[in-house]
Formats: sequence, C-alpha cells, structure tokens
Amino acid sequence: EVQLVESGGGLVQAGGSLRLSCKASGFTFADYVIGWFRQAPGKEREYVAAISWSFGVTEYVDSVSGRFTISRDTAKNTGYLQMSSLEPEDTAVYYCALSEVGTWRDPSSYDYWGQGTQVTVSS
Repeated sequence: EVQLVESGGGLVQAGGSLRLSCKASGFTFADYVIGWFRQAPGKEREYVAAISWSFGVTEYVDSVSGRFTISRDTAKNTGYLQMSSLEPEDTAVYYCALSEVGTWRDPSSYDYWGQGTQVTVSS
C-alpha cells in the first residue's frame, strides 16, 4: 500500500520559513513525480511545485517561484518543500502527492495523496 505522510506545517509570521516533509512508502515504481498542492478555505486545490524523483527536475507555480524550494532525499524516500518569505496568502492545507505519469500541474495525474498539513501565516 502506497503511503504519503506529510509533516512540518504550523503557524508562522509573515516573512518566516517552514519546511514541509513528505515521507513515501509502499511502492516500487521505477520513476515518478512528487507534487505539492495547497488548498485554502473556499478555494480549489492549487498546484505549487513538483520534482521528478530520478533526475530532480523541478517546476514551480509563478506565485512561489524564488520563495519555495522543492527537493528530495532518495535515500530517505522523502520529499521536501522549503518555504521562505511566507505571506498570509500562502495560508492553506498543503498536500503532497505521487504520480507515475501525466501532467505535473494537473491534480488528476496524481494517484496517491497524503493527509495534508496546515500552514498558517499571520500578518
């Protein structure tokens, strides 16, 4: 059974930083993509960033580019989202997800999702 477990969310002041982790287990895919999405109250789930596991190719949505960094530790089967210069608009539940193939920015491409972790940025 594929499992994704996020951690690292919390409350932070604007301008602060947080690092989210996504521990993956229970699969033997040759290659895949780890994506991060977020969902604020009353809004649709939004793509944030993604990384290809084998080659470490990354992509970001424009609103976080230059502030967020996605990475992975292949030995630990763990993906990370380092968030800096956080803004109140970044407040949301953040989800990591795993996709074998498909469009990185499309949530329907991802077959497995974590439970989500709350990030709250105060002004």
